[in-house]
Amino acid sequence: MKKKIMIVEDDQAICRELKVLLETADYKAEILTDFEHAEEIILSSEADLILLDINIPGLNGEILLKHLRKKTEIPVIMVTSRTSEADEVLSMSYGADDYITKPYHPTILLLRIAAILKRTERGGSEESETYHNLSVNSARGTLSRNDIEIQLTKNEMIIFQTLLQKRGKIVSRDELMTNLWNNHEFINDNALTVNISRLRTKLASAGFSDAIETKKKQGYLLL
Repeated sequence: MKKKIMIVEDDQAICRELKVLLETADYKAEILTDFEHAEEIILSSEADLILLDINIPGLNGEILLKHLRKKTEIPVIMVTSRTSEADEVLSMSYGADDYITKPYHPTILLLRIAAILKRTERGGSEESETYHNLSVNSARGTLSRNDIEIQLTKNEMIIFQTLLQKRGKIVSRDELMTNLWNNHEFINDNALTVNISRLRTKLASAGFSDAIETKKKQGYLLL
């Protein structure tokens, strides 16, 4: 049976493009048109995944997502023209499964949809990794324990998991860049430095101020 994807977007041109893209990829696509009753329609739609724009009439997409998460765990990808890290972190903290900015690359969007649906089918949202006393939830992009939850961006989580998988070993900048590119996160060398700096700051907030050690001309080491 075809997977059903609901498009929650008020730009009709984008809606039509997404519908054609999804149907060509063998998904069943439905466009939401009644934004006043968006929550009720989504909950009764039996959709397998939601593509949700932030800027929609009535409730903005982030608030709608927050309301949905009180009642359902249906996967949600935020599709938006906003590019600030604050918007990405807020969306992920409200329960988004992914976040992609316009103009998006169609192939990358389809790959992310496929990855989330596959993860949902196998129950991949369960927390299975730990770092010291922090539970690592890659699906939600969080590091958490009873008294704290750290929200990571997609890039930060990819970097952290790469270091965690090789904990105690030096990971080169080239390897980190390759993993980011393999996950369709196109960042340059300077952006990598910024992401590592932000990741360090977030780990420090949980009491791990010296978690990532820099090895000059070699790479990084997760302690």
